[in-house]
Amino acid sequence: MAVIAPVNPMSAAGKSTVMTVLRRDREKFERMVSDPAHWNVQTRCTEWEVRDLVGHMIDVTEGYLARWDAARKGEAPGAVGLQVMGETLNDHALDFRKLPREEALARWKEDALKWDAILEGLSAEEWEGTLVTHPYMGPVPAGFYGAFQIMDYGIHPYDIEYGLGDKLADIDEASAGIILPYCHIIMQYTVDAESAKGVDCVYGIDVAGPWGGKWRATVKDGQWAAVEEKGDFDGCDALFRYNSASDFVLTTFGRFPGGSATGDPEVIEAVRHLFFRF
Repeated sequence: MAVIAPVNPMSAAGKSTVMTVLRRDREKFERMVSDPAHWNVQTRCTEWEVRDLVGHMIDVTEGYLARWDAARKGEAPGAVGLQVMGETLNDHALDFRKLPREEALARWKEDALKWDAILEGLSAEEWEGTLVTHPYMGPVPAGFYGAFQIMDYGIHPYDIEYGLGDKLADIDEASAGIILPYCHIIMQYTVDAESAKGVDCVYGIDVAGPWGGKWRATVKDGQWAAVEEKGDFDGCDALFRYNSASDFVLTTFGRFPGGSATGDPEVIEAVRHLFFRF
């Protein structure tokens, strides 16, 4: 398989790469969920079997289709915020257990092709500039939804592989690299208020590999923010190192506590419990 070079997924210049990775990951997801022997396998997502991942994809994709239709009409539906995302998505996914397996798969595939066609048809201006209200994140550029789909199709095959017994499963670096910039948005809006009380620190994030980077994160007054690190983390209270984009992304999404940390033990402990995991 050819190596996929890093791109900025938020830019229209990265659209071709995002769509290539999205379709590749979706094909892998389809192969895994289409095996009848996998349908009732418990996945890494503690509440979901494989069938619930299909229900989840029906839910989110049909939600995207509805939000796209609203955007085309000039409407801006409300957003409920990331804090309730986990519980709400879980309820919606489990509701699709009522569908027979073949019906659920057919409905998901039809939805996926509709959404794929919409993303592919976006002009450069629409990819970056057309705002579509995400059910949990609010108005975001239409092109963001390509990466949102990779968050599902890139990570959920890992969840299935883990459920099938591969405890050393991983996700592709290009998939993780496309997701990575959005992790900072997720972290910013999923700070757990109780855990953040009294935390006032600056720490470094160092992600190795071509899709990685370096950032300086600040936690103060219950708020989290990060900027690109231009130096060598001078003055940071702690430094978190990850050996790949995959390591960082799977940690952010609560699949495992990856990376290593050095510095103030109290800061390290606080950061590790700082975020609400959905």
